[in-house]
Amino acid sequence: MSLLLERIRKSYREPGGNRIPVLGIQRFAMNQGEQVALIGASGGGKTTLLNIISGILTPDSGRVVVDGSDIAAKQEVVRDRFRAAKIGIVFQTFNLLPAFSALENVLLGMSFSGRGVDRAFAKQLLERVGLGHRLHHSPQKLSVGEQQRVAVARSLANKPVLLLADEPTANVDLANQQLILDLIRDTCRDHNVTLLMVTHSSDVAGTFARVENLKDFNRPELCLQEQSV
Repeated sequence: MSLLLERIRKSYREPGGNRIPVLGIQRFAMNQGEQVALIGASGGGKTTLLNIISGILTPDSGRVVVDGSDIAAKQEVVRDRFRAAKIGIVFQTFNLLPAFSALENVLLGMSFSGRGVDRAFAKQLLERVGLGHRLHHSPQKLSVGEQQRVAVARSLANKPVLLLADEPTANVDLANQQLILDLIRDTCRDHNVTLLMVTHSSDVAGTFARVENLKDFNRPELCLQEQSV
């Protein structure tokens, strides 16, 4: 099993002290190499869930097991190293470094894995997303769609065990949406990478054999009930 969530609880505290429950997930699991589309209402906790799975956030309670390790139980510095080596992320906002070229952004992503950099593989990924002629351009000189393609290439650069994609086609024009979707899914399939993709697109979700709606297994109100016991 590649990903297992058990008894996940997450809430945020308002300035007045009240707690706002966001996530209450008893169990969610994915097998190695499985591809799942996650849908749900805006503001329903999908991005928070991805941040918890990746170790960017920690849950109030519960287990987040990725590739056999409970990352929720690890210290922040250990989670950061684990994420760099094992988890790829495609953010909505790209998070590219503006002072570096497309190629350098991918190579920098590799440098944090502890396994060294593979310049040839970085170029191969950028070429596959149609940016072989833009390797040395900075993000400011790339279109929004091109920036997203760099972000996709960077997320796959370390050949992760798990790839988390947060609306990866949201800012891409129609001509490139299928290209990026195919790149992510084919590369995950080729390397047996588990893929969890958040999407608002029914067209994108419809291409997945397994589609989960967060509202079907999320019970955030249980957070407050447990705290009052």
